[in-house]
Amino acid sequence: MYVPATTEPATSGSSTIVLFHSVCGLRPAVHAAADRLRAAGHEVIVPDLFDGRTADSVGDGMEIKEEIGKETLLRRAVTAAAPYSDRGLVYAGFSFGGAVAQNLALADAKARGLLLMHGTSDIAEDAEADDLPVQLHVADPDPFEPHDWLTAWYLQMQRAGADVEVFRYPGAGHLFTDPDLPDHDPEAAESAWRTALGFLASL
Repeated sequence: MYVPATTEPATSGSSTIVLFHSVCGLRPAVHAAADRLRAAGHEVIVPDLFDGRTADSVGDGMEIKEEIGKETLLRRAVTAAAPYSDRGLVYAGFSFGGAVAQNLALADAKARGLLLMHGTSDIAEDAEADDLPVQLHVADPDPFEPHDWLTAWYLQMQRAGADVEVFRYPGAGHLFTDPDLPDHDPEAAESAWRTALGFLASL
């Protein structure tokens, strides 16, 4: 269900990251992102929540997501992260995977950080994320993350105690970091990754 980088804990100055794929599944771009993080010295676990299934569009991916079901997907995510949780994980994800990462991070008192690429999730009124470092990278505009939603999300995360940064990329497509999808924006993708790597290095 997951692809661990190594069985050894991350070294000093690096993190153990659980990276969740988008609604399009565990595509090559996700493996490439994991390799990029590993090259920066991090340990990366890459769960396959869709059990090998992938999609070439968000619409097709949504059908897979609905077929599997929210509860099963969340259970798979928790099962993949659980063996590493004592290390103090950084949760990360793309779009739908960002929503999964957020849910797990807010439920994990030992979480060291939360990196969201293209996606967020609802936040419970009683959520607590005391001083949790959170960074979001999102297209502007993004039909899946409209401005009003993001404003409310930001305020709720702050209210929960998180330390939140939001980076917007004008004119980029929703999944702008995936080079094999029409949304890809090379300039925005490189800018996002430079900022994200700096964020991870600071944790």
